[in-house]
Amino acid sequence: MDDQNKPQDDKATLGTNPKDLVGAKKVQLNLVPASSIIYQALAMEDGAAKYGPFNWRSNKVIASIYVAACMRHLQAWFDGEEEASDSHKPHLAHAIACLGILIDAKETGNLKDDRPVPGAAGKLIAEWEEKKKAALAAAQAGGVKS
Repeated sequence: MDDQNKPQDDKATLGTNPKDLVGAKKVQLNLVPASSIIYQALAMEDGAAKYGPFNWRSNKVIASIYVAACMRHLQAWFDGEEEASDSHKPHLAHAIACLGILIDAKETGNLKDDRPVPGAAGKLIAEWEEKKKAALAAAQAGGVKS
C-alpha cells in the first residue's frame, strides 16, 4: 500500500512547525466525511432550486417544520426507501440538509424555536439505559431465569 492510500493514525503527529501547534487547537473540519458533505450538497442544490439558496437567512424558519421533515426523511430511509420520490436525491441527504439549516438558522438568529416546554426525554433515556445495563449484567451473571 502506498503512502497516499495508507490508513491514517487516529491522532495526527504534531511537528515542530509553529502552524502545527496553532492548527491543532482549531476546529478539525477535516474530520467530517466528504460523503456526508456531498450528500448534504445534493439536497441543498434541490432546495436552492425550489426555494432559493440560503433562503432561511432572509426568512426565519420554524424549528418544528425542519425537525418533522428530517424525521420523515430518516424514517423513510430506515424503512428501506433510498431516495425521495420528488427530488430523486437520497433521503439521508435531505435529513442532513434539514439539520444543517436548523443549525445555520439557529446560529444566524433566523430560527423560530417552537420546541415544546422541556420534557423528560433525556432523563428517561438515561434511566432506561441503566435498567438495561443492570438487566444485561444480571443475565450475564446467570441471575435471570427463563
